[in-house]
Amino acid sequence: MRQMIGVLICGLAILHSGVAAADELARPLKVCILSGCDTYNSEASLPPFQKFLEANYNVQCTRVVKQAVDDLPGLEQLDDCDVAFVFIKRMQLQGEQLEQFKKYAASGRPIVAVRTASHAVQTWLEFDKEVLGGNYKSHHPVGRVTQISVTSAGSAHPILAGVELTTVNDALYKNVGHADDIQVLLEGTIPGQPTEPLAWTRDYKEGRIFYTSLGAEDTFTTPAYRRMLANALFWTARRDVQVKPQ
Repeated sequence: MRQMIGVLICGLAILHSGVAAADELARPLKVCILSGCDTYNSEASLPPFQKFLEANYNVQCTRVVKQAVDDLPGLEQLDDCDVAFVFIKRMQLQGEQLEQFKKYAASGRPIVAVRTASHAVQTWLEFDKEVLGGNYKSHHPVGRVTQISVTSAGSAHPILAGVELTTVNDALYKNVGHADDIQVLLEGTIPGQPTEPLAWTRDYKEGRIFYTSLGAEDTFTTPAYRRMLANALFWTARRDVQVKPQ
């Protein structure tokens, strides 16, 4: 009898854990968007992107917006999110705000980072190498069209499912000397210059990272680019992409 009771209790516990896991995966993915790039006018790109996410996916966003070069109020929202989406540039974060950003980045929690996130915080430029795995060394001249190719790793990667990007007008970023452990998904070329990585993934402290050097205003309006970022948000959070029924 005791053995039967033990088996019943064990079965109920497994059932309960399964229901709890299903409930966890069914809830909205909480995304904390950090907006603070004046060069590419992140506040022109990110509000429409947020609407796109919330209209089409099981996603709930909060947006933390730069108020001054040294002020990004609301970073405590990182404590409650599933994924941080970083699009800031050379912010002079200090004190508690800098520690909040460092704490999240160093925690091994998911990050999706775009364009100027490689030099997101001037007071912690190590973020690029230590966390993202990049080595930002400026960019090629603006105005040259970048040709995009998918790597062998990218061809079967969930982040590029349903994504077809062939060219962009974003000035090509230089990342020679990036970390050896990144997995490059997209590469970019312009005539007469070395091929550069455009998008990659990385494991950092057991957490998933996705970075892309693409992110100009017109690129943000491209359906394929938006799809890639949406895929990346779910992938870094280790969840299947959940599209809302239309």
